[in-house]
Amino acid sequence: MKHPKLVEITQRIIERSRETRADYVARMEAAKDSKVARSTLACGNLAHGIAACGSSEKDTLKLMNSANVGIISAYNDMVSAHQPFQHFPELIKNAVAGMGGTAQVAGCVPAMCDGVTQGQPGMELSLFSRDQIAMSTAVGLTHNMFDAALCLGVCDKIVPGLLIGALSFGHLPVIFVPAGPMPSGLPNKEKARIRQEYAEGKVGRDALLQCEMDSYHSAGTCTFYGTANSNQLLMEAMGLHLPGSSFINPYTPLRDELTKAAAEQACRITAQGSDYRPLYQVIDEKAIVNGIVALLATGGSTNHTMHIIAMARAAGVIVNWDDFSDLSDLVPLITRIYPNGSADINHFQAAGGMSLLVRELLKAGLIHDDVKTVFGNGLADYVQEPFINNGQLVWREGPEVSLDSEVISTAAQPFAANGGVKLLKGNLGRSVIKVSSVPSDRFVIEAPAVVLHEQDDLKALFDAGKLDRDCVVVVRFQGPAAMGMPELHKLTPMLGSLQDRGFKVALVTDGRMSGASGKVPAAIHLTPEALHGGLIAKVQDGDMIRLDANTGDLTLLVDESTLAAREAATADLASHQFGWGREMFAGMRQLVSGAEQGASVLFNSIQKS
Repeated sequence: MKHPKLVEITQRIIERSRETRADYVARMEAAKDSKVARSTLACGNLAHGIAACGSSEKDTLKLMNSANVGIISAYNDMVSAHQPFQHFPELIKNAVAGMGGTAQVAGCVPAMCDGVTQGQPGMELSLFSRDQIAMSTAVGLTHNMFDAALCLGVCDKIVPGLLIGALSFGHLPVIFVPAGPMPSGLPNKEKARIRQEYAEGKVGRDALLQCEMDSYHSAGTCTFYGTANSNQLLMEAMGLHLPGSSFINPYTPLRDELTKAAAEQACRITAQGSDYRPLYQVIDEKAIVNGIVALLATGGSTNHTMHIIAMARAAGVIVNWDDFSDLSDLVPLITRIYPNGSADINHFQAAGGMSLLVRELLKAGLIHDDVKTVFGNGLADYVQEPFINNGQLVWREGPEVSLDSEVISTAAQPFAANGGVKLLKGNLGRSVIKVSSVPSDRFVIEAPAVVLHEQDDLKALFDAGKLDRDCVVVVRFQGPAAMGMPELHKLTPMLGSLQDRGFKVALVTDGRMSGASGKVPAAIHLTPEALHGGLIAKVQDGDMIRLDANTGDLTLLVDESTLAAREAATADLASHQFGWGREMFAGMRQLVSGAEQGASVLFNSIQKS
């Protein structure tokens, strides 16, 4: 039986989205056709579309009686998570041919690595790359050659971008095909220790480099529970993966069998058959709520407080941070995966993985089972997990209890009573905070502000000992309109070190920290941002700020008359708007919505903050 509060929150999202959702569904229903898509093309159009195919593929495509599956790939061999996709098109084409169909690579999308660009100028393009990926996905599918699509992507902005773009073609069935995490390397706790020691000058760069290489050491997704692995969990919880496929390591027989099975399933669920499962029917209000619930139950990436909003809006569904916060109060934290624990994603998979997570949420009535998925008869079939039996892919019931209760617990005995993502409100604006990895004695911080316009400026203060005190570090002019909202991970080791010395510290920023944010309380995604008149632009060094994660309060403790008399600070952002391709994204900085509206340039009907 569903929890009444889950039903209530879902219903208010349905009511809020009634007009936009109805408009979206109407457009998708107008686009669907029981004939194969390419049959509508003129002979010259079709000749161009099949010119590079082999003779047998051309013969199949000319007959107009079989599915053609479009592949949208985020392959490149610089990003470890995406390198395995190099071999997927061949597996997919062979599998689809076995079903009597054809498959073509419809397009490739950019896939930058935040791990490479962290703290570099390129990071200021990272968030905007999501919308560019969405547009690139649309370009690939707009040829009208395809009856279904497979999206190959893993990492931070790539999966949200693929889904946003694919939703413009929501009349097509779409299955997401993961590549899987790399095998476990250096334990996360040890990695965090060495990073912090480097920040404190206790170890050199050679030790730090060896630590990072021992952590990120092979093809596959990074094994900590950041945005990339949150993406995979979301796709499965929303019914867009095959059950149990999210966290199977690359270059294994099971991984390849799941890739082939996804291709075969795409052929089964086209409009030409009797089991039509278009994307617009899979992604609805209940699916979006399921994604948020799964994210909260596992302590996933705070980036998704923006990405889910943007993905939902692409499907005509409107969600906001109140929904996240209210669901977080309802949903308990039932996993401990780094940075919310010491285990990595492979350990989560071994302890029971997605099948156990879905089982626990269903049992507690905290997730909707009456949804359409790309496989089976709804989310209840996602308590299964895949195996190879006598050379054949089969699904069996997953474990009913955790194989490691330190990694996966139960809804009845959770690690925390709530999902750890809270909405903070006050005169500074609205922001989110992730407290699932913050010690409870750090939930309330009241301390003087240390104001910065550049994350790099913190190091000089840290090295000079000027931060050896209680403080709230305010890093402003980091929002989407100012400089593309880069992640600010350079701050984490230093702030963590200060906290370990016994000081009460917190971060307030209109920038991002993502799923790798750690144990320091951080009010992030603050909106309105400084560039758009947010009060954060009037904060001065020494001002008292109160952050209370218990009550959801974020307040600048300066009287109104004093604030009214102050001039808002300005920042010279010219150095962040040219070079490294940043000048080409000027239009995006001008059009982008606020963080709570998804930080998107694609949906201008959403009011900017």
